[in-house]
Amino acid sequence: MTGVNDTADLVVVGAGIVGLGAADAAARRGLRVVVLDRADAPVGATIRNFGHLCIGAQQGDARRYADASRDVWLRLARDAGFWLRESGTLVAARHHDELAVLETATREGGIRLLDAAEMHRRAPLRRDAVIGGALIEADLQTDPRTAATAIVRHLTARGVEFRFRTAVTGLSPGRVETTRGAIHAGAVVVAVNHDIDQLLPDVAERHGVARCALDMMRIAAVVPRPLTAPLLTGWSLLRYGRFADTAEAARVRERLHGERPDLAALDLNQMYTQLPDGSLILGDSHATATAPPPFQPETAFTAFLAEAEALFDLTAPRVIERWQGVYAKGPAEFLVDRDDSGALVLAATTGIGMTCGLGLAALNLTAALDAAPALEGTP
Repeated sequence: MTGVNDTADLVVVGAGIVGLGAADAAARRGLRVVVLDRADAPVGATIRNFGHLCIGAQQGDARRYADASRDVWLRLARDAGFWLRESGTLVAARHHDELAVLETATREGGIRLLDAAEMHRRAPLRRDAVIGGALIEADLQTDPRTAATAIVRHLTARGVEFRFRTAVTGLSPGRVETTRGAIHAGAVVVAVNHDIDQLLPDVAERHGVARCALDMMRIAAVVPRPLTAPLLTGWSLLRYGRFADTAEAARVRERLHGERPDLAALDLNQMYTQLPDGSLILGDSHATATAPPPFQPETAFTAFLAEAEALFDLTAPRVIERWQGVYAKGPAEFLVDRDDSGALVLAATTGIGMTCGLGLAALNLTAALDAAPALEGTP
C-alpha cells in the first residue's frame, strides 16, 4: 500500500542519526520530507553506542562535522526534550606516556589537564588507578536509546513523514522505488550506514566499506559517586585523531600492545559512560568483516569487567545486557558521494557517527541544495 503523499522535495533513506540530520536540515528549509526505513524504529548503530559525543578529540573534517553536530544536538535536545548534558569527557592517564599525549593535545586548546585528585573527584576511580588525566571540554553525552526516538517524534510534529517498515528497492533520477510503491523526489539522501552494500553495492565497493562489529555491555554497580562525564583511557588515545597521530601516541601504542597483547587483539577502546539510571556501559572491541558473525565470545566481556574493576571503585558489578554493535568502516573517515541516480550518499565510516553524523548530514545536504535548482518549498 502506498503512502498518502507520494511526492516529496526530499526522500531520506535511513532513519539513523545521519538520516535524521538530513531530515532536520531539510525541514528547516521548509521542504517536504519523507524518511524511509525498513525497520519500525531506529535500531542500528544509532542506538547501539555509548551516547558519547566526542567532539574535542577530532581533527580535520571530523572536527568540522563534530562542531556542526554539537550545535544541532543542543538545539534538538532542547526542542525535542531528550536527555543531553554538556559533560565534557574525562581521559584517565595511568602512565606518564599517556600524560605526554594529553599535554601535547592541550596546545590546541579545548582540553584541560587534571591532576589525580581532580580525576578522583570527577569519577569513582580506585585510589591507585590514575596519575592524572584531562577534560575534553566541548564534549556532550546523551542516552542513545531515547534520543533517536525523541528526534523522530519531534520531526514528525514538524511535518516530516516517516514511513517505517518500508524498504527501498531501487533508485532512479527523481524516483525512489519502495516495497510500498514509488515516490517522486526532488532530491534523495541515502544514509543506510553499514547496509550501503545492500542498496548501492558499487558505491560500497568504490569506498571499500565493510562492517565493524563491536562487543558492548551494560552493568549495574554500586559506586561511591557518579561518573560526571564519559571516560576514556590510554587505549582511546590510539583511536581519536587529535591524539592518535602524535609521536607520543605511538609510544603509548607500543607499550600497551607489548604489555597487553590480549587486549590489543580485541582492538580495544576501553571507555565508559554512565546512563541516567546509574548503569555503566562498558566496551568496546572491534572486528571488521563484510558480514561479521553474530557469535560473541566471552573473552571480550571478561576483559571488559576485569579492566573496569581495575579502574573503578565498584561494588558487586552485575551484568544487565550484552550486545553487538555494528557500523560502516572504510579507509576514510566519511563517505560522501553520488550514485548513478544522483542521490547524495552519506555515511560516517568510522565509529564516530553519533559525534559527527548530524553535522555530516547538515553541511553536505545544505551544500547540495544550495548548488541545485530551487526545490518546491524552498524559501
